[in-house]
Amino acid sequence: MTIESIESIIKLGVGQVILNPAPIRPDWVLEGDPITRNKILSSSVDGTATTLIWDCTAGRFNWFYDVDETIYVIEGGVTVKDFGGLPRRLQAGDTIFFPAGARAEWHVEDYIRKIAFCRVPLPRTVRVAKRGYQFLKRLVGNGGAKAAGPAMFQNN
Repeated sequence: MTIESIESIIKLGVGQVILNPAPIRPDWVLEGDPITRNKILSSSVDGTATTLIWDCTAGRFNWFYDVDETIYVIEGGVTVKDFGGLPRRLQAGDTIFFPAGARAEWHVEDYIRKIAFCRVPLPRTVRVAKRGYQFLKRLVGNGGAKAAGPAMFQNN
């Protein structure tokens, strides 16, 4: 594994990451014997965001998302079906988002390696309070007037 630290920024070659076993729950597996591994690359200080590398061998299984997850396929491919049965083929270079609460059926024909950006969504009450705060901040910050564009381009 190659890691360079430059002014508190860490560079990591994703192809060189050593992954650890991370088995799929047996009751989620529908077909085959998929072997999955992962490695957490980063976690936010508040614990609400994580980035990881994940790979999987051939198999078909359900996946239930308890966090928001955006994935980018690095290598290989997969066909995913959403709850409605709509299949989507993903391959290296593709990105897809799964919101918390979603379920997808994964069919890995051979192999897939992905990077996943996971985020714990804020509770509904916090989201509503945050939107209210942002609205009030805009209202007070602009003296009640609607902004026409960035402050640096407005006439004072």
